[in-house]
Amino acid sequence: MALVTSPLTNFKPYPFLPISRAKASYEKASYISSTVLNSDQCNPKSFKTISKRKKSGLFAVSNKKRRNGAVLAMAYGSVFESGPEQKNFRRILLSDVVVTRGRNVFWGRKWNSLDIGTAGVVLSMHLLSLFAPFYFSWSAFWAAFGLYVVTGLLGITLSFHRNLSHRSFKLPKWLEYLFAYCGVQALQGNPIDWVSTHRYHHQFCDSERDPHSPLEGFWYSHMSWLFDTNSVIERCGDPSNVGDLQKQPFYKFIQKTYILHPIAFGVLLYAVGGFPFLVWGMTSVFQFQFEAIALGGSEIIWVFHITWLVNSACHVWGKQSWKTGDLSRNNWWVAMLAFGEGWHNNHHAFEYSARHGLEWWQIDMTWYVVRFLQAIGLATDVKLPSEMQKQRLAFNN
Repeated sequence: MALVTSPLTNFKPYPFLPISRAKASYEKASYISSTVLNSDQCNPKSFKTISKRKKSGLFAVSNKKRRNGAVLAMAYGSVFESGPEQKNFRRILLSDVVVTRGRNVFWGRKWNSLDIGTAGVVLSMHLLSLFAPFYFSWSAFWAAFGLYVVTGLLGITLSFHRNLSHRSFKLPKWLEYLFAYCGVQALQGNPIDWVSTHRYHHQFCDSERDPHSPLEGFWYSHMSWLFDTNSVIERCGDPSNVGDLQKQPFYKFIQKTYILHPIAFGVLLYAVGGFPFLVWGMTSVFQFQFEAIALGGSEIIWVFHITWLVNSACHVWGKQSWKTGDLSRNNWWVAMLAFGEGWHNNHHAFEYSARHGLEWWQIDMTWYVVRFLQAIGLATDVKLPSEMQKQRLAFNN
């Protein structure tokens, strides 16, 4: 098992180091809150200084609050100067996170064709799932479960996230492309766009330039941001952080022909098992974003928008074990649903780590697969945080 003693220092898409970024932002706070989350990632002019907050009687929160939700200091300190949105602060249910600049993407703006197309896919998949109780069969159910694992674990968490976004390990190209194609069938977009957005999320986490922060509202971070496709370009500029993928013809081809692949897969499912396979199969490849489960063949329950919960719930509910300088939390129930992705504070502390469940009791199914691939020689250069790196970011050091 390989250990790393330094983060990715030669990986161009990241203009920062995970350790130095978290350390710098946390030391700037110095537990008296000079500014707040990831201030070294954003334009200083977008923040108010501590002196202004003192004049208005708004002070930093306690260490305990800061550990379990540093956003409270940011919210009540009116950190972001983003216009009229911040006049109406509201606390997210059962959380200390306060929405400081609520954003509504549904009204008062012009929708482009991609916005409409994305909303159409989301709506159609939800409507398709309504047929699931009426077309239940065990063969369709197990096909759906298998596709859920293949597209979710192998495609999204292992390939799109840990392998392509963070380069936590290396795979032979044939296997890298195979797993990436599994992710294509999860209906979450092509690898280039997915990876670019995710890298921007880490670079500008919980700042005004974050593509999906709960500071703009829980539902915005959860899914509404998907329907405002220009927002990422407006905040971060054109995708310039995925040069490693854009140089590879495979990913460029997938980007240009993306929509054809899920359509072809739907046709294949219908040919194999008819409408039940189409309903349960297409629902399952989409259910890494939402999951429809039939109980007793008659009642359908909307369970969780699983991938989206990593963006929303894991920045709202849970605990922080590391000084990351952002809102990321460890959330055990999201980790159970999302193959280990819910150990999100661990991930933001050590972005390059192939393992997110750093404690023995933190179940991380994706890591178990990576470890297996390493054991048989298919995964190499597997990166993990060293004990020194852990000590530097631990709250109890």
